[in-house]
Amino acid sequence: MTASSTRRIHIFDTTLRDGEQSPGVALNHSQKIEIAHGLARLGVDVIEAGFPITSDGDFECVSRIAREVRGPTIAALARTARADIERAAAALEAAQKRRIHVFTSASAVQMQHMLRKTPEQVIESSVRAVEFARQFTDDVEFSGQDVMRADFEFVIRLYRAAIEAGATVINIPDTVGYGTPIEYGALIARVRDEIVMGRNVEISTHCHDDLGMATANSLAAVENGATQIECTINGIGERAGNTALEEVVMAIHTRRDHYQAETGIHTREINRVSRLVSRLTGMVVPGNKAIVGDNAFAHESGIHQDGVLKHKETYEIMNAELVGREAAVMVMGKHSGRAAFRKALQDLGYELEGENDHGLNDDALNALFVRFKELADRKGQIYADDLRSLVEAGTEVEQTFQIDSIQVLSGTRVTPTATVRIETPDGIREAAATGDGPVSAVMNAVSQATGITPELESYRVQSVTRGNEALGEVNAGVRYKGMTVMGIGLATDVVEASGRAWLHAINQIVAGQTKEKSPMTAETP
Repeated sequence: MTASSTRRIHIFDTTLRDGEQSPGVALNHSQKIEIAHGLARLGVDVIEAGFPITSDGDFECVSRIAREVRGPTIAALARTARADIERAAAALEAAQKRRIHVFTSASAVQMQHMLRKTPEQVIESSVRAVEFARQFTDDVEFSGQDVMRADFEFVIRLYRAAIEAGATVINIPDTVGYGTPIEYGALIARVRDEIVMGRNVEISTHCHDDLGMATANSLAAVENGATQIECTINGIGERAGNTALEEVVMAIHTRRDHYQAETGIHTREINRVSRLVSRLTGMVVPGNKAIVGDNAFAHESGIHQDGVLKHKETYEIMNAELVGREAAVMVMGKHSGRAAFRKALQDLGYELEGENDHGLNDDALNALFVRFKELADRKGQIYADDLRSLVEAGTEVEQTFQIDSIQVLSGTRVTPTATVRIETPDGIREAAATGDGPVSAVMNAVSQATGITPELESYRVQSVTRGNEALGEVNAGVRYKGMTVMGIGLATDVVEASGRAWLHAINQIVAGQTKEKSPMTAETP
């Protein structure tokens, strides 16, 4: 393969837009900014930051990303309505590079029952929308939803009209995951040959995973001329999710002999961003998930272990380090000093203040070091995953309340009772409460001490590190006066981790950094 034969495939990440539409996911502004910076480090070409017309909160978040994130193009979604396009343009005003992504529907069922328009009316409104969007930016993307259930002759007419109106990117969404790789690839080839015909117009692919074929369909599109893939971290998104960024990127990288293509992704950031998105959304990455699952580079079979020990390539087609998954075990303990702790974080790839505007500052490092010492006293040995979990559960909101101590009494024929001491702006506050179990009791006690009683909507606990004294992570999804937040707590004791997760959620509520997730007025690509 020569350099001249290698095509550049652009990566359009929609984790913050389509990904956030995953049921149960509600990211606050701070969390979205953190993910956006992670995507910029990853090297994505486009970040679809949101759908500004849906709410003031979404508008403000897109605006903030446009102001603060440099490198990728920042895109905002809009229907064909002028108000949508004006709102998207206003949100993107501060962006270094901006794109307005206009969408409509292409299938008969959606045109009839959602848009209540005829095919000719859809084409007419699409042309007007693209022309209007071009008044704000030279970079306009156009999508017709549900193309794989649409009349292909109409699809060709629709996209031809969009290009003539000024669309610079035409996106072919399989919105409901209906297509097969052969069908989808054939449509992309037809769009390439009958509409684009060598013009400077990019062909984009946006696939959903309802039948488990999102990655295969996206790669089939690349084989047939697509130059942009729309995807999300960990494949999150509506229903069964979207094409997984990590899968298509590593498929193109590993099989560049076949695809004759490359991306601009910094692959060593993949695992780190995957963990970040999983933690902030509360969506667990399955152990057998390609590239980023816990078992993706694990070998248990004796035959496999023997082969890998003799030569890695016997059972590995990728190096774990290539996606940021160092195989080496880092061991630290209670005797480790602050300098060693700082160096360990740097070795794991975390940026410290001075190295980057978004690095960990001294206050954050000091707080992490205290938690590290507490954990080391309990566990003895501290591993790389322990350190990562400590950092990733760090505070992204002001800590109005902090835990001083937790005591719980529970057992057979004993009413579970918890006593907590909480540091508040007015000093230490102590409270005791009962519950159906020790976790319920400690949550009730924390609420009594802080004066805030959210409603628990989801609760998940998992072991994130190894050993009998493994570090446990609790994710508590709560709702309070219309706000939905995800509290995260880490400890070797599940009850303590639950209390920390509950308090983390309360601190987010107090800080007022969350927004109620606004319902979409229309299904999006």
